[in-house]
Amino acid sequence: MAATMPTTAAAARPVLITRQGAGSRKPASHAARATRLVVRAQQDVDNAATPQAPAAVTVPETPAQENGAGSAVEMLPERELEYVEPSGGDKLWTSLRLISALPWRRFKKGSALVLKLGGAIAEQPQGRFSSTVSLPALCDCLKKAALDPRVAGVVIKIEPLACGWAKLQEVRRHIEYFRSSGKFCMAYMERAGEKEYYLASACGEIYAPPSASVSIRGMSVAGTFLRGALEKVGIEPEVRRIGKYKSAGDQLLREDMSEPQREQLTALLDDIYDGFVADVAASLGKSQEEVIAFMDRGEYDMEAVKAAGFVTGLVYECELEEMLKKRTGGKEDQLPTVGYSKYKKVRPSTFGINAGGKKAVAVVRTSGAIIGGSGGTGATITAADVIRQLRGIKKNKAIAAVVLRIDSPGGDALASDLMWREIQELAKTKPVIASMADVAASGGYYMAMACSKIVAETRTITGSIGVVTGKFNLAELYTKLGYSKEVLSKGKWAQLLSEAKPFSEEEAALFDASAMHAYESFRNKAAASRGMTVEATQEVAQGRVWSGRRAATIGLVDSLGGVSRAIQLAKLAAGLKLDDRVRVLEVSRAKTSPLQLITGGGGASLSATLGMLLLQSLFNGGSPSQGAMATGAAAGAPLLMQALSAAMAGSAAGAEALPAAGAVRAEMPDIVVEGVASQALLAAGCAPSSSPLFDDA
Repeated sequence: MAATMPTTAAAARPVLITRQGAGSRKPASHAARATRLVVRAQQDVDNAATPQAPAAVTVPETPAQENGAGSAVEMLPERELEYVEPSGGDKLWTSLRLISALPWRRFKKGSALVLKLGGAIAEQPQGRFSSTVSLPALCDCLKKAALDPRVAGVVIKIEPLACGWAKLQEVRRHIEYFRSSGKFCMAYMERAGEKEYYLASACGEIYAPPSASVSIRGMSVAGTFLRGALEKVGIEPEVRRIGKYKSAGDQLLREDMSEPQREQLTALLDDIYDGFVADVAASLGKSQEEVIAFMDRGEYDMEAVKAAGFVTGLVYECELEEMLKKRTGGKEDQLPTVGYSKYKKVRPSTFGINAGGKKAVAVVRTSGAIIGGSGGTGATITAADVIRQLRGIKKNKAIAAVVLRIDSPGGDALASDLMWREIQELAKTKPVIASMADVAASGGYYMAMACSKIVAETRTITGSIGVVTGKFNLAELYTKLGYSKEVLSKGKWAQLLSEAKPFSEEEAALFDASAMHAYESFRNKAAASRGMTVEATQEVAQGRVWSGRRAATIGLVDSLGGVSRAIQLAKLAAGLKLDDRVRVLEVSRAKTSPLQLITGGGGASLSATLGMLLLQSLFNGGSPSQGAMATGAAAGAPLLMQALSAAMAGSAAGAEALPAAGAVRAEMPDIVVEGVASQALLAAGCAPSSSPLFDDA
């Protein structure tokens, strides 16, 4: 979580004039600076190892805590989603509703629901003109199709994916629900890695062309370190990270992986790998040893992949189309299908889903980096937007409980705390259950810990209770570029965050104290919110990221599962029975800007999102440096790369953008940065081919 450092001014202080540029004093040598960086990195670890005396933190009790809802987890059914065959009366009502359906929601009986999944899967429902597939709409489609007498089966074309493992777990759960209806389910893929195959394995049948590129060889994770690159261009990071596992600071201060970082990344890798093997083995009816042995073979011959039982058949798309005609009873020249864009408009209430019930459970979906201010895009979280939604829910008497869905690596500290407080206020009148998606770390966990209960997928990345803050000292870079700058200031701390000079001893001490204060506040609130001692919280905090599975064993998470599991907990916390009918209200909608429409939708990667923020700032009349500051609170590494690019360009325009980068205070777990980067490369290297079967998907 990024800590914000206030600047105080004292009117009685004299004016200071600082000159920095080509003619100024030569900056400290490379060797001296390198020594400072190593010492600082070790001091950060030492400081984080010993918890300070906790400050008193008051956390309001929620109704769930008062009425003993802690036993609600034990009351949950073993299976989160259980398919129940509709009764004769239910089928009759469904038939009557379909007869009166609007023309644009009708299609032929015996049709195949055709879906195409690739790139990002958005967490929030998308706008009318967005082409991005959203998780709630996709899951609704699979639930409706299981009960829809017009749908004979589902066929999914899986292209290179750019989403996390937790979302894939949620989609797999709904595919398994659909298959329980007895209808066929096919997966078709031309290029696939572990994520694509993981999703395909949940389908009953897996098809690929004979020349397909299917790579199932294991998993890896890497840490990137920029210290050497920074030294070459003259950038000195003045970074303070509290928590020995808070590895975002290591990116800037080290040239190799620290043991704490190696420890947490190894644990995450183990959990993802083991979960992949277990789930694929269960879906294919194989032993885990068979799956591991197949991956270790590094198989590339699709005939051998088929012989090993890891694909059902090798067919081209036109051959798959002929197979579907036989399954659906289609004519020789016509295959009855319905695509995602049309089918998502079919109302779930047609099949008795989300119908009836006087009470409602509201689902608030938050996705993206947490930034200060208001008016963020669908790829960011702002306190103003979330607070507005929560206050509206508080006034709605029909809403009995709330599920807060979180998919965020963190960001701005103040915004996180404001949302934490508002969630606590709402929880005084309505139970609030957190549901974690791919990532709910740092500021994302800050939001979740305000809720009555926390639900996570086994492969959610969470925790990261820690702080990283700092600035870039660009004095040497300015000298190299011949860039001069004079600063007039009044007040002892006015130039605390100046990028044109390093911290003085007094400034460094103040900055360190501020960072430690932010960490202790975060940690102590986490302890109070979770009913843990500060000492126990310190053991699992220190900036460490955990898988959802491990987080559940150390008290950071209450239950494992997805949105449906969170809704079950919300009903129990509201005093309702599990089989009581409630309406589920999706109150959040992604904001789709004209720029996103031009670029093809809202499923942008993190770096694309940051670029979008920068462009929007410029279009609104801002300067490049203002745009850089807008993106700064979202993620440190991409903004740092902007600074490096500007420095290497050596232009005056690039130099003017650097002060904004120098003053940025940002964080993001390395695992998130690496995941975004690797997925972006995968998507870029595997362009999907067009096909008539999936044109309308």
